Amino acid sequence: MEKQYRASETEPALAARWQAEGIYHFDAEPGRQVYSIDTPPPTVSGNLHLGHVYSYSHADFMARYFRMRGRNVFYPMGYDDNGLPTERLVEKRLGLRAEQAGRAAFIQACLKVSEEAEKDYQALWQRLGLSVDWRYSYRTIDEHSRRASQLSFIQLVRMGRAYRRSAPTIWCPECRTAIAQAEQNDLERETEFVQLAFQAGGQTLWVATTRPELLAACVAVFVHPADARYQKLVGQEAVVPFYGQRVPVLADPAADPLKGTGAVMCCTFGDQTDMEWWARHHLPLVEALDRAGRMTSAAGPLAGESAAEARAHIKTLLAGRGLLGERTMVRQEVRVHERCDTPVEIVISPQWFVRVLDLKAELLELGAQVRWHPEHMQARYRAWVENLNWDWAISRQRAFGVPFPAWYCAECGQMLLAEPSELPVDPLSSAPARACACGSTRFTPDTDVMDTWATSSLSPQIVGRELQDPALFERVYPFSLRPQAHEIIRTWAFYTIVKSWLHHGKAPWSDVLISGWGLAGEGMGKISKSRGGGPAAPMEMIERYSADALRYWAASTSPGKDAVIHEEKIQMGARLATKLWNVARFSRPFFEGARLGGPLEGFTAGDRWILARAQEVIRRATAHFEGYDYASAKNEVESFFWADLADNYIEMAKLRLYAPEHPQHAAACYALHGALHAALKLLAPLLPYITEAVYLELFAGAEGCASVHRSAWPEPDPSLEDEAAARFGETLVGVASAVRRYKSESNLGLATGLDRVQLSTPDDALAGRLRTAEPDLISVTRAKRIDIVSVLDPQLRELPGMNGLRVAVG
Repeated sequence: MEKQYRASETEPALAARWQAEGIYHFDAEPGRQVYSIDTPPPTVSGNLHLGHVYSYSHADFMARYFRMRGRNVFYPMGYDDNGLPTERLVEKRLGLRAEQAGRAAFIQACLKVSEEAEKDYQALWQRLGLSVDWRYSYRTIDEHSRRASQLSFIQLVRMGRAYRRSAPTIWCPECRTAIAQAEQNDLERETEFVQLAFQAGGQTLWVATTRPELLAACVAVFVHPADARYQKLVGQEAVVPFYGQRVPVLADPAADPLKGTGAVMCCTFGDQTDMEWWARHHLPLVEALDRAGRMTSAAGPLAGESAAEARAHIKTLLAGRGLLGERTMVRQEVRVHERCDTPVEIVISPQWFVRVLDLKAELLELGAQVRWHPEHMQARYRAWVENLNWDWAISRQRAFGVPFPAWYCAECGQMLLAEPSELPVDPLSSAPARACACGSTRFTPDTDVMDTWATSSLSPQIVGRELQDPALFERVYPFSLRPQAHEIIRTWAFYTIVKSWLHHGKAPWSDVLISGWGLAGEGMGKISKSRGGGPAAPMEMIERYSADALRYWAASTSPGKDAVIHEEKIQMGARLATKLWNVARFSRPFFEGARLGGPLEGFTAGDRWILARAQEVIRRATAHFEGYDYASAKNEVESFFWADLADNYIEMAKLRLYAPEHPQHAAACYALHGALHAALKLLAPLLPYITEAVYLELFAGAEGCASVHRSAWPEPDPSLEDEAAARFGETLVGVASAVRRYKSESNLGLATGLDRVQLSTPDDALAGRLRTAEPDLISVTRAKRIDIVSVLDPQLRELPGMNGLRVAVG
């Protein structure tokens, strides 16, 4: 073994070897139990960042663990490269919009940019050491994905689940497309609450609002039915200030008597409450805001202005006529599009929807069937389903995406769907293969594309190759694991469960592993591709510290929790890799030719301790991995390696290891081999490179295995499990720590020899065990002799800090 471990050379070489030898290939032949992973396809919307390293490492920890447990791991990778996120990336990088370039040219630009980005993504994933089987890769815009998505849509139409109608729709004026309820975030901002002078019942009726620019679209005034101030006005008409239209005053429990003046105007539409009132009370529709977020001609002098401009303008006009009352600055939460942070509007537009509101009970039951890690994340899913109030809007008014396979007859307006055998199809460039039922052959294509979630919600079916390879799909579906971030429980997890239920009548996976965000630092919030990608590029950090070091950081926080990027934590990972290499180099001479094939006689107390501790750690780490708690597994194994093996046991065994003639030399070799072997394998899912490098040097030949990642996970050896030995080892470590502290306080080197160490205890059994540990204590303390006495020599210096055992040195 080389003196120094050079991660920058070793890691790329091992990554290439793994790919060349197919170490992570899924075995398509029936046999072993399958562990299948519904890997999140990263959205092609910018450069990958350390937040991706954080979350994608978590799935790989589990893939590697279950592979070593003997499972046939199906670990694919995809790229979510259709739809709005990729369009916005092209707009940003190329300064190009679909309406400027033309649809066909813009789609080609999207394909080109996404292909380039995906090459970079794959290079990073391979360098990070993700144990993906790259033979099973897909793009959500590829032919198979488009076919699956269009077939799903056709099936949903035939089920009566997908429907198209003109209805109030959540709309992003910036992206100029409909969006789904799940694609909104809350944004808190300061805004002005103003009172407007309506006239009703011969008096001024003050109505409070934050959106006076929608006065032209006011169709009613609402008050609470129990609000005594306005009971006489209910059923009368009110005159809208400035515009003069007459609207009814109506009572509804949704009007809050404690908010503003208690009287609120209903406009079409300022928010969801307006939409609900409009539908419930059969109110007229006035469209004062267009799809670009500009005021329409219905707004009179405000026409052509943005909502913000019109808001300021109407206040000036109202004030000039004495129609503007009290003005108060308030904090307000507004709904914004998650992609661009633009406040959304509600507009009437023809859209495709999937009916889900009647499935709440079924969807809640499916969510309860899935095991969530951490468990409390199920509450997010449950709350989302319980609070759904919109069907799923799946159509988008964009250029790049999966087209709807539909045409509309120019004569009778009847919709015609493509046949499944024709898929995938682009209705803009091809005509139906048959005439309409009315006999017409003239059609207008559906020009919308599907929301990207409409396709990525089929990720199990797409990557499981349901349409191309039904036998494979039968083996991998339902999937074992869905790893994903917590903020897309309401989108990707929810929509995948919806599609799985509608098409297969079951949950799509057995377990969900939720990752938190990688945070850029205090006050900086979540790292995202669209917001610059954080303080350092992943490849730069890998080259600086190593892939294992970044994975160590990713493994340091439990599932579901956010993690701040700490270079100190990453450096700790690099130091652990270096220490593993150094311990392996130290140990190698003692493994060559040593008798390591079975239990030996002559174990010291230290040998029995380290081997018993190894069995404990195997058991605990395995339980943690089975519970998807990789962070606790890491802590267990790392503590064992550093504190027990490297810092203490090796020092206890050194004198025997360096003396082949010592009667307990072979026992020390055996114990060191067993402990290092266990630690190495337990760390392999987390630190794949350094563990592979050491395994190939020390253990591969004897085990006859080409890779630690194809080797068997360690199992506890009942013959080595010994609770008493494990606890007694803590006493030995206590003695060693007391002596080290004495040397440090006395400015003595840790290797400095001592004449003698005296141990005194009234416990005869403990005294007997200490005598069996004499070789360990001499080695670890560097004392010439260890005396077990009933009374300490007063000429020696007694050391503090030992319960039930007195220690003195001299």
